[in-house]
Amino acid sequence: MGDILHSLTTELRRGSLTLAVLSQLKSPQYGYSLVQRLEDHGLKIDQSTLYPLLRRLEKQKVVTSSWDTSESRPRKYYVLSLYGEEIFHELKIQWEKTTQELNVLLKGEENNEDD
Repeated sequence: MGDILHSLTTELRRGSLTLAVLSQLKSPQYGYSLVQRLEDHGLKIDQSTLYPLLRRLEKQKVVTSSWDTSESRPRKYYVLSLYGEEIFHELKIQWEKTTQELNVLLKGEENNEDD
């Protein structure tokens, strides 16, 4: 059960991580600050997961990036593009709709267990 549960949990988290990352990019964030913000809210994400996700979102024009070289260590900052703001808004609506539908189904399961 452990391997299958781990695999299914990973699959379940994959989509939700995208939404979580987008929710934090209303203001510019660099990779480490993004990891910290997510962890502060109880959502652990490895940098090996985050950076490929950010690159994919940038390629899809959902986020834009820019380098800040004003400090001794250059940092690449990511932020939602205008298109990304629209995508985030629509994804959030879909997430809320899906969550409501799943909650109904899961409550139904609990009620069926009482039978």
